[in-house]
Amino acid sequence: MARWIHASARSASILCPVTEIPEHLLKRSRERREAIGQGGDAPSDDAAPSAAVQKSASAAPAAAAPPSGPAPRTAANEPAAPKAAKPDPHYVVAAKQRRKVPFWAMATLSLMPVWGFMYVRALTDGGEVAAGPLAGGAEIYNNCASCHGAGGGGGVGYAFSEGEVLKTFPNIEDQIRYVYYGTEQYNLAGVDVYGNPEREGGAHATGEQGVMPGFGGQLTDYEIVEVICHERYTLGGADPTSDEYAAEFEAWCSAEAPVFVAVESGELNLIDLGEPEEFSVGAETVVVNPVGPAPLPGLPGLASGG
Repeated sequence: MARWIHASARSASILCPVTEIPEHLLKRSRERREAIGQGGDAPSDDAAPSAAVQKSASAAPAAAAPPSGPAPRTAANEPAAPKAAKPDPHYVVAAKQRRKVPFWAMATLSLMPVWGFMYVRALTDGGEVAAGPLAGGAEIYNNCASCHGAGGGGGVGYAFSEGEVLKTFPNIEDQIRYVYYGTEQYNLAGVDVYGNPEREGGAHATGEQGVMPGFGGQLTDYEIVEVICHERYTLGGADPTSDEYAAEFEAWCSAEAPVFVAVESGELNLIDLGEPEEFSVGAETVVVNPVGPAPLPGLPGLASGG
C-alpha cells in the first residue's frame, strides 16, 4: 500500500483509486470529535439536497391551502388630533368662578316676599273699616277727586279737608242740594251764594271757582248721600262723637242711619219732600229739611237737631 500511495504522489495526473474508510473508524472519529467538543461530521452533500426537497415538498401543500377562519384584522387609522378649545370670554370665566348660592339660601330668598308682606301687614294699622254710607261714598268720590283732590285738598274746586266743607255747608241738606243741582242751575235760579251766607272766611259765590256739575240724574239720591257723608266725615274731619255732629252722623251716615235707610229704600224722597220730617235717633229727634225741586240759598248754622 505504501508503494501505491507513493506512486500516486509522484503521478498526480494519473487517476488514483480512493480507499474506503471502514465505518467503525468513522464512528470512532465522530465520537472523538464529540468528546472534545468539535461536533459531529456535517451531513453529506447527498443528504442535504434530499432534506431540502422533503422540506419544500411538505411546505408546498401548506402554502397552497387557502386560509381558514376570520379575515385578519387591519389596524385602524389613527384619529385626527382634536382642535384646540376656544377660550371662554372673560364674562363666562367670571360667571364660572363666581360662588354659587347655596340651595338653602335660595329657599330662604323665595320666602322673602311672603315675609315682607306679612311684616308690612303687621306694622300697618288697618284702621276701622268703613260701613254704611261711608263705604259707598269713598268709591263714588273717585268722580270728584279730579277737581277736589284725592284727599279733599282742593284743586279746580274748593277744598273739603280740614273742616272747609263744614264751614261752607253746616247743614247737610244744603250740601245735598248743591251737589244735586250744580252751578248752572243755581245761576239760572238766581242764587248768588250757595251754602252758609255767614261762612267763616267769606261766603262762596256761585261759579266763583270753577263749575260744579249737577249730579241729580247721574247718581241716585242715596248715592249722593253716600258721597256727601264721605266728604263731611272722612275728608272734612267732622267728629261723629261731638255734640255738634253726633246726631247728624247717627241719622244720615252711620251703618244703621235711619234717614239713609229711608232714602235708599225709596220711603223718603228728599226732592219731593214738602215739609220737614222728624227721625228718632236714640233719645234725640233729628229734623230732615226738604231739599226742594229747585236751588235755594243756604242757611247759617245748624238747622237740624233736637
